[in-house]
Amino acid sequence: MKTIALIPARLESKRFPNKLIQKINGTPIILKTYKNALETNLFDKVYVVSGNDQIINIIKSAGGDTFRSSKDHNSGTDRIAEAAKNIDHDLVINLQGDEPFIKKKSMSDLIKVFNDPQVNMASLMTKFKSLDELNNPNNVKVIVDNNSNAIYFSRLPIPYASKNINDYNRHIGIYAFLKESLIEFSNLKRSKLEIIENLEGIRVVENSKTIRMVNTDSPGISIDTPEDLIEAKKYILSND
Repeated sequence: MKTIALIPARLESKRFPNKLIQKINGTPIILKTYKNALETNLFDKVYVVSGNDQIINIIKSAGGDTFRSSKDHNSGTDRIAEAAKNIDHDLVINLQGDEPFIKKKSMSDLIKVFNDPQVNMASLMTKFKSLDELNNPNNVKVIVDNNSNAIYFSRLPIPYASKNINDYNRHIGIYAFLKESLIEFSNLKRSKLEIIENLEGIRVVENSKTIRMVNTDSPGISIDTPEDLIEAKKYILSND
């Protein structure tokens, strides 16, 4: 099975504009994410997918592969779908540009779940470590059925009113798709609840399709805010 990683990248983040060109130890976040994906040796090819010249030039100047997309897309998955239609592959990992520390094992486990022929789409989840983390709306929550398929995603803590933090799953926004499933996803209209929550995974659920959720103990650090960047820099210092 030919497996590729596509990294959607834009600079217009509302919570942290231009975050992907911020630097950690002198390296732009988007380039660090790209190099991390390459170093796993899990992928036949890794591409950064962007409509932004600055991002494209950062990757190209480091000898990396890019795909120039249109600038206007509703989500990162919609952006990589444009590239996926033009790149030969069987399985694609949608690796978020602001996830420079995701571990090889997490991505490997996500790929392995496709040994189940019933799986067409998959994503990662982990447990919360604190109530502050749980109550942060930047950390997406997911509830699953008995087969570990996603039932719903939300920025609010779901299920409601549990006193046990282990009842809550944190969604790690890395998706994997069979090529046909990704293209099918991109052809679906944005759903009502997706727009309300601003979470693209809901589009799948609201159209009665399944996302197999895979547990990981190594979620890495997602850089959504300037405060996350500070934590990422601390993480680098403590792991040198």
